[in-house]
Amino acid sequence: MTERIRLGVNIDHVATIRNARGGAHPDIARAAEIATKAGADGITFHLREDRRHIMDPDLEAIRAATHLPLNMEMAATDEMHVIAMNYKPETAMFVPEKREERTTEGGLNAAREHNRLAPMIRALKENGSRVSLFIEPDPVQLIAAQRMGADITEFHTGRFVELCLAGESELAEVELQRIADCAKRAVEVGIEPQAGHGLTYDTVKPIAAIPELTELNIGHFLIGEAIFAGLDPAIRRMRELMDEARA
Repeated sequence: MTERIRLGVNIDHVATIRNARGGAHPDIARAAEIATKAGADGITFHLREDRRHIMDPDLEAIRAATHLPLNMEMAATDEMHVIAMNYKPETAMFVPEKREERTTEGGLNAAREHNRLAPMIRALKENGSRVSLFIEPDPVQLIAAQRMGADITEFHTGRFVELCLAGESELAEVELQRIADCAKRAVEVGIEPQAGHGLTYDTVKPIAAIPELTELNIGHFLIGEAIFAGLDPAIRRMRELMDEARA
């Protein structure tokens, strides 16, 4: 198990801090630049319908600040589809979105959303973007994603992290195995498996050690750690732990 696993850094919450007071500080483009120099393999951001953090002008600022591939998280709405078609991110990721939620609260129900998602996925792929679906580690959702033509599935690791932090080690092992089984199955059906949500220094290594996973997307924890240590050291430490898991 030596193949390097990629780290996608989500910079949403740099914009959350900026928007709390208004103005231009902290600068979202600077965050993308620092992440690039610190060893990130991609930049992730979520353009929400309510624009609570990333805003429309940030899209071009982020693109100008980095040569890394961009992963645009978005709801399956007509507005976001048009924006993604014009912006042409390397990856367009469909995620569930509720106005009242603090953060994404689980995976997309791909099986239920087939009729809405399938034409959007097809159009985005024809437009040059790879398409990812953020789903639970559930074989039903995985096969639904495969049938719609998704290139990537990002498995939701939030439940695993919560169980670890609650000291529920046996249940955490069960959830970890679910993620590992779905990652293996994804490879078998021709989908690239990735994972993310809520991962910390203390929880990243078991996920990074799953050999089929190609990338982890991590944001909130890194931005939080940056308050104490700086963004560059926080990213480098996460990169270190991921590499140790694959050594």
